[in-house]
Amino acid sequence: MNGVILCVGRLKEKWQQEGCAEYLKRLSRYGKYEIIAVDDEREPDRPSEAQIRQIKDREGVALLRHVRPGDRVTALCIVADAPDSVALARKLAAWSGDGRRNVFVIGGSNGLSDAVLARADEKLSFSRLTFPHGLMRVILLEQLYRAERIRTGEPYHK
Repeated sequence: MNGVILCVGRLKEKWQQEGCAEYLKRLSRYGKYEIIAVDDEREPDRPSEAQIRQIKDREGVALLRHVRPGDRVTALCIVADAPDSVALARKLAAWSGDGRRNVFVIGGSNGLSDAVLARADEKLSFSRLTFPHGLMRVILLEQLYRAERIRTGEPYHK
C-alpha cells in the first residue's frame, strides 16, 4: 500500500524523529510511506474562537495543497470510528488493491479545519484521549506497521 502521513508542525523531539524514522523503515517493505509536514500557524496567547478558526483554516489550506484529486483521505479525529488493529488491517487490505494513494491527516493543536474534514473520505480515531501531535505520528506509523503485518499474515503482538 502507498501511504502519506500529512500533518501540521515539525517534530522537535529527537525520540519522535527516531520513532518515525524506524517505523517508516519497517513499513518500506509493504509499500511507499512518507511524511509530509506543513508549518503550524502561530497562535496568540488566549486566542478567541474566531482566531482559532482562522488558524485551523490556514493550516487546512496548507494541508489540502498536498492532497490530490484521487487520494483517499483519512482524517484522524477524536470523535470517529475507533477500530481495533485487526479491523484497521482489514481496511488497509481493502484499500491496497485500488491503486489510490492513502493520505492520513493529523491536524494541529486546534484540530482540523472544516474544509479538511469535508474532503476526508474516512475519519479515524485512536482514542478519545488527546495526544501530542509528534507522538500521534509515531502511534499512527506503529499501527500502520502492525496492520500491514496482520494483513500479510505475519505475527504481531496482541
